[in-house]
Amino acid sequence: MSFILDGFTQALHLLASGDAETFSAVKCTLTVSSMSMAGTLALGIPLGFLLGYTRFPGRRIAKTAVDTLLSLPTVVIGLLVYALVTRRGPLGDFELLFTLPGIAVGQIILGLPIVVAFTATAVESMDPRLRPTLLTLGANPRQVLMSTLWEARYSCLVAAVTAYGRIVSEIGISMMIGGNIKWHTRTITTAIALETGKGRFAMGIALGLVLMVIALLVNVSVVGLRRKAVQ
Repeated sequence: MSFILDGFTQALHLLASGDAETFSAVKCTLTVSSMSMAGTLALGIPLGFLLGYTRFPGRRIAKTAVDTLLSLPTVVIGLLVYALVTRRGPLGDFELLFTLPGIAVGQIILGLPIVVAFTATAVESMDPRLRPTLLTLGANPRQVLMSTLWEARYSCLVAAVTAYGRIVSEIGISMMIGGNIKWHTRTITTAIALETGKGRFAMGIALGLVLMVIALLVNVSVVGLRRKAVQ
């Protein structure tokens, strides 16, 4: 047990001293997760609104596909994105392989089904009298969209926070697309896997503590938002 206690002691020292290598992984994680969430929300909320609000042929199939994608393994996403962004792939000219934007593409695919599913469910559960009332008051389609999303705002926020928790803790996409390049694409999760395998237990614990703090903040946010949504 002594090596575990020593690891925690050294980990706290690394965090307190602002170790450059440790915080480089933290910075990469926050940067790529921010890019991923921006893309996920920009695509997921409108798609979720359409899925939950409109009725169209194949809607049930689309909902089933979204629900299926919720459990898609991250390594499978990494494999698919790798095939797309490699030099021989259709997106090879964009040079996304082994870059943070490349990782963000994969993480958007990971988080998108979560936001779409949560938003669609929230819109479906809205009071059916909302749309007729808005139309009676002379609302145009854009105003109907914004008013509906405002009523479902807490559920949409829960979707965003849940997607962020999934994105920030994944490792398969980051490892396969980013390549775990030191000072460049090494994230918290890939650094933990590498440093622990190398026997650098202290840095693994230090990064694990940071990831646990992020996870705690995400969970607290979800609980708070759900309470507001119920109220």
